[in-house]
Amino acid sequence: MCGICGFMTTGGTPGEVLRERLERMTALLTHRGPDDGEARLFPMGDGVVGLGHRRLSIIDLSPAGHQPMSNEDGTLWITYNGEVYNFQAHIPELKKKGHVFRSRSDTEVILHLYEEDPRDLCDRLRGMFAFAFYDEKRRRLFLARDRLGIKPLYYAETPRGLVFASEIKAILAYGEGLDLTLDLTALDAFLTHEYVFNPMTLFKGIRKLPPGHFMTYEAGNLRVERYWEVPQTLRGDLDEETLKGELTATLRDAVKMRMISDVPLGVFLSGGVDSSSVVAMMSEASDRPIRSFSIRFEDRTYDEGRYVEMIQRRYRTEHTEFVIQPDVLDLLPRLIHHMDDPIGDFSIFPTYLVSKMAREYVTVILSGDGGDELFAGYETYVAQRLARFLGVFPEGVRRKVCKALAAAVPVTEKKKGLANYLGRFCEGAALPGALGHVRWMTFWDEAQKRALYQKDVSGALSKETRNCIMRVMDAYRGKDTLNRLLYTDVKTYLTDNILPKVDRMSMAASLEVRVPILDHKVVEWAFSLPGDLKLRGTRETKYIFKRAMAPYLPGEILRRPKQGFSIPIKNWLKGPMKTFLMDTLNERSVREEGLFRWETVSRMIRQHVNGEANHSHRLWGLLVFRLWKEHFLGEGGLRH
Repeated sequence: MCGICGFMTTGGTPGEVLRERLERMTALLTHRGPDDGEARLFPMGDGVVGLGHRRLSIIDLSPAGHQPMSNEDGTLWITYNGEVYNFQAHIPELKKKGHVFRSRSDTEVILHLYEEDPRDLCDRLRGMFAFAFYDEKRRRLFLARDRLGIKPLYYAETPRGLVFASEIKAILAYGEGLDLTLDLTALDAFLTHEYVFNPMTLFKGIRKLPPGHFMTYEAGNLRVERYWEVPQTLRGDLDEETLKGELTATLRDAVKMRMISDVPLGVFLSGGVDSSSVVAMMSEASDRPIRSFSIRFEDRTYDEGRYVEMIQRRYRTEHTEFVIQPDVLDLLPRLIHHMDDPIGDFSIFPTYLVSKMAREYVTVILSGDGGDELFAGYETYVAQRLARFLGVFPEGVRRKVCKALAAAVPVTEKKKGLANYLGRFCEGAALPGALGHVRWMTFWDEAQKRALYQKDVSGALSKETRNCIMRVMDAYRGKDTLNRLLYTDVKTYLTDNILPKVDRMSMAASLEVRVPILDHKVVEWAFSLPGDLKLRGTRETKYIFKRAMAPYLPGEILRRPKQGFSIPIKNWLKGPMKTFLMDTLNERSVREEGLFRWETVSRMIRQHVNGEANHSHRLWGLLVFRLWKEHFLGEGGLRH
């Protein structure tokens, strides 16, 4: 796990200036790779190529694993972030073809596989990765990102070339020729969904390479191509006993592969089905106790300690836990710095804190991310199924009834009170057809946004944010309704929210996180099954997954409702964070920003603080954007 950056640029800028830029870009990624690093320039005709690397040593800790790394004759160079778990399987074949190995690293395997066939390269890799090759013979940059987007890769075209990096801040350090205009469509997506859809970022001129894609840049031409897609064809053999065995074997294999490490390794344990299953598979594959780590809360409605203890006792893990306190104000500036593109997910705090704690003991962690998106673990899938029963009523009637029901239930301080469930359900049920699922994924409806945005900003926006979701939904050509929703969430919520959140917060602590449930073999297997094997009726979520894990997990964990990895931010915003909220989103700053209506912002603050409504997600999004803008653009730097 590392940080990468670089550029290809044509003449005009002195070499010493380019070297200084590359060194500055590389230094900004030190938290991603504190063990080693280098910034290397390559002359290229009338231009220059730069490759930067910061190394977190995991496999082959010797200097032989140093990057940027070259092939035998120095005509091909790579800077690489990630882990490829099947690299050893390729070594005998490559040696037979005459390749000489100078290290035990997966980096060198990737390098030689590129020499054999660049277009076939990504298909042969099993793991998480983002890398860039400088191919001197072709005068070409070749960049790629793993199938699910576990590892990040950003890029920007400039009048003189291409710049890329693991993080936006490293691209900003390049400086010259960047279009840093605020992308209003991306801003609308962030406020609406709490994250920005790929390939957008909040900067118009900086983009994400989409997951499952590679990119070539040569002679000033940029080309992006897809190499992998989530399967959309269902299998016919559906014997449940056979399927349970297949899933267990596939997950066991994915977990075992991710336990290969030359440094200490552990697991995040939340007490949910997914992380508990990973612990079970790890314990099977290990001859010594597994190290596990978790977060606990003083607020009992947010605490899952009882379930963590069940797994910890059953598998006798060496467990460490951290009790979280409402001291987010001390953490917030640091986390904003590591966000790059803002994420409104409250769980950035516990994710960072548990990563920081775990890093004191281990360098590598396995997590249970991905199970809910593959096997229908969220309540939204149940809600969408229930909402179909209301489809017989006209939209106007549904809207009135739902609004009355939602208003009748008071707001509480619990993590998931009835008001939260009913309010979200009613707002989604009021929308027509497939748009109901869009509502489960949003925090501002169209009327609320019209009230929020200044007139000129609102006029610049269209239905594009909703269209981003609908384009993904329409890209699923299969006939299974639930798989269409799962496909949508994998392509949006998982790849643009969950995975970037985990990557950024863990890398801020220099910790590598591996996600076995998102092994592409597991993903392909899951999407080969019909939806009724994942959600049975309106009660049994993750049906086949839980059936397969039944021999390994206590029944109480298998039966418990889904609990998100969150914090009581709605209570903190009207408690210990109240003054900070009101000082940050004050009348002067909101009016000077020129984006939002102060009347709307002040009304939401008043209603939330007084307990009249729960605006925590909306206020948090505005707060995070304000802090992000100040950190990355500075006062007066916003252009739109």
